[in-house]
Amino acid sequence: MIRAALFLDRDGVINVDHGYVFRQENFHFVEGIFELVAAAHQAGYLVVVVTNQAGIGRGYYSAADFHALSDWMRVRFVEHGGDIDAVYFCPFHPEHGVGKYRRESDCRKPAPGMLLQASMELDIDLSRSVLIGDKESDIQAGMAAGVGLNLLYSQEPYSKKNVEALASLCDAIPRLSSSRRGVVRT
Repeated sequence: MIRAALFLDRDGVINVDHGYVFRQENFHFVEGIFELVAAAHQAGYLVVVVTNQAGIGRGYYSAADFHALSDWMRVRFVEHGGDIDAVYFCPFHPEHGVGKYRRESDCRKPAPGMLLQASMELDIDLSRSVLIGDKESDIQAGMAAGVGLNLLYSQEPYSKKNVEALASLCDAIPRLSSSRRGVVRT
């Protein structure tokens, strides 16, 4: 069965972007994110994280550290009535990567590789899906992959505007249609 998905960038959308977050004690959830994920699941959307993780490529932390934090994060969503169906990440960086991680990659946003891989592996209809990112590279990846609605989330994670935007999106998730395409900036 082909389904729509809610694609979420991690740092800056799910958690406050403190720069290369890989420890639980530095992982602070963005207000409203639990409600958004729960609403998406209730509306039948898969929820998929797509995140560049150049901190692995730079040698700041390991892939094992990333997976451990992702597992912990996913449990927090379940505890709050939601679920993360899959997490895709790109550890490569073309300039600052170390060793095998220093290279171009079609999975590193703004390239659409992670979205296309998720679509194939999880039977996702990208044209009916939604992506929320906090950087232009997130939006570019969504557009290149054919994601129907791409939302650029403000860079101010604690602002009242962001909390209100997430609350509105929670309410709108069930009504999002495949006829709505493009980019929305909050």
